[in-house]
Parts: sequence; structure tokens; C-alpha cells
Amino acid sequence: MARLSALVVVHNEEAQLADCLTTLGFADELVVVLDRSSDGSARIAEGFGARTLHGAWPIEGDRRKTGIEACSGDWILEVDADERVPPALAAEVRQAIDTAEPGYFLIPFANHIGHRHVRFGWGAYNGVSMKPCLFAKGCKLWGRQRVHPKIELKGARRELSQPMTHYVYKDVADVIDRLNRYSSLNAEQMRADGSIGTLWPNLRRMFSRFWKSYVSRRGYREGLYGLLLGLFSALYPILSYIKVRLEEERDQSR
Repeated sequence: MARLSALVVVHNEEAQLADCLTTLGFADELVVVLDRSSDGSARIAEGFGARTLHGAWPIEGDRRKTGIEACSGDWILEVDADERVPPALAAEVRQAIDTAEPGYFLIPFANHIGHRHVRFGWGAYNGVSMKPCLFAKGCKLWGRQRVHPKIELKGARRELSQPMTHYVYKDVADVIDRLNRYSSLNAEQMRADGSIGTLWPNLRRMFSRFWKSYVSRRGYREGLYGLLLGLFSALYPILSYIKVRLEEERDQSR
């Protein structure tokens, strides 16, 4: 029987960590990476018998890599603190890895804003429909981008049918806060890469991104929630661009 490690990477997640870890009891090993956590996350993780790693990793890919290397299982299920593994998905994971060749599985996501299951309108910047959360060790490598890091996948690609429950945002305020935080991180990455671009293409992207989220991905079916996701997708690239340019102006005026 294949050995399964469940990996959770957190930063001050005491409010929801226990709910997440409760759903991971089917794994053979639980590893929790605590990135600069100053709340009760460590105590909660240890209460679930998890192996804990403490440190400071400014780059997401670095802390993910640390957690993956610490896992001893043949397969790794990577779960965030705002995600829950329902029993049907847990059973499907165990069954899948017992006979699978090394590679990875895409897991579908049931995304929520608060307690509302929002099915349509999710885009590249604010939620995904599927993620390669389950993989054989050595088959998933994280990049070092500051926001939405790229990943490299190896081996056979397969899909599971049962969804992961994902509480993406707590409420509208959380959507706005994350838009600000993510666009700032993206601005830093754009400046570091020298990939800033110009104003007009980013203005055009406002309309194309909104159309993709609200129309092509049928966000209109979600009412105001879909409109909110469309606005997030539209504003993310132009806000990133404005923040980079304003930072450059400040540097030049010093």
C-alpha cells in the first residue's frame, strides 16, 4: 500500500487550521510548515500529531519545497489551511494512489466566498477550477515567483472526480484586501523581472480579463458575486502596473 503524506503550509492560521487538519486523518503522515507564525498554529498542529517545521521563507516556492522534502510518503497531498478534504475525496485519493504510477492528479475545486459556493467566474488571479494537489514525491517542483509561482510537473497526468472544498475569501473585504496584497507582490515580481510593459496593453487587459471572468466563464450566473470576481480579474494587472510605475517615480525623485 502506498504511503501518503499530507502537507499544510501556514502563516498564523489558528482560526481555521484545526478545521483543515480534522479532514486529513486518512493520511499516514501529517507535515505542517509554520512560516513566521506567531499565533497558536504550532500548538494546534502538534495537537493533531503533525510533524512541524518552523522558519521564515519570504518566497512561497521555498517554503513549499521545504515541506515537500520533509514528507516521507510515496505520495503527497498538498492542502492549504482554507481547504477541506471531504470524505468522498479522501476515499478517492487512497484508492487512486494504491495502483498509480508516479505522476500527479488534478483535483477539482468547489470554491466559496464565505459559505456561498460560487461555481462560475473564477479566473487565473482569484481561484482555480482544478489543481495538481496530489503528486508522487519528486513530481512537483515549485518556482520562486513572489505571487502565483509557476510549477513544474513530471510523470503521468490524471484527474480525480471528487472536489476539494475551498474557502477562497471570507467576505467582500477579504477580496479587496487580497487584491491589494497580491497586486503589490506582483508589482515586485514585475520589477525584478523587468517585465513591466506599458500602459495601454494593461488597460486593454482590464476589459479582456473582465470579459473572460464575467462572460466566458459565466460569472454573470453568480449575480453580484460574479461581478465581484470579474472586477478582481480586471483590476489585478492594471493595479500591478500602476504600483510599479509609481514606485519607479518615487525612486527617481529621491
